[in-house]
Amino acid sequence: MEETDEKQLDPVAEFILKTLKNEASAAPVDIARGLGALRRKPAEKSDSWRRFMNPVKQQMLHLAREGRIEILRKGEVVDPEDFRGVVRMRLKNFS
Repeated sequence: MEETDEKQLDPVAEFILKTLKNEASAAPVDIARGLGALRRKPAEKSDSWRRFMNPVKQQMLHLAREGRIEILRKGEVVDPEDFRGVVRMRLKNFS
């Protein structure tokens, strides 16, 4: 096993990787909505997924820096240290 597999992944990072196994690519908002739907309590508002946006973005950057996913802007891979705007993510070896 790789060293990164031995460490316990953050639950948000795990959700990102599981989602991307079934999708060509996904936007951070799609991941946050999926995670929000999974963890939503009956009494919470339907927009409770918004609280997951920052954790999803943080874990997206972490996974990209580790080389596990790629961040895409307008279909092109971007540097996780230097990008702006609307992005999507995909597994590194998916393309």
